[in-house]
Amino acid sequence: MASSREYLEFVLEQLADAGDVTYRKMMGEYVIYCRGRVVGGIYDDRFLVKPVESAKRLMPDAPRELPYAGGREMLLVENIDDREFLKRLLDSMADELPPKKKR
Repeated sequence: MASSREYLEFVLEQLADAGDVTYRKMMGEYVIYCRGRVVGGIYDDRFLVKPVESAKRLMPDAPRELPYAGGREMLLVENIDDREFLKRLLDSMADELPPKKKR
């Protein structure tokens, strides 16, 4: 099942305080970037993030879910309504993740 454009717009609105947040559509789903780094994505209308140390520290009880069959486990962001938390989460993840590789 592909994610809806409405859910993407809702998540992007919630992430607005995090600064440089962009997305790219990929096979009916959306990859989310913060400061040019892949932090996660929207899969089946769920906001999932990479299980990096900062995300695990901020969400120690977050359910681990597969974005798609054969994908790597990611962390489900359950408190999507807390914009301050989302800003902290994305800021810490962007500091930890490597920049996008140049082609």
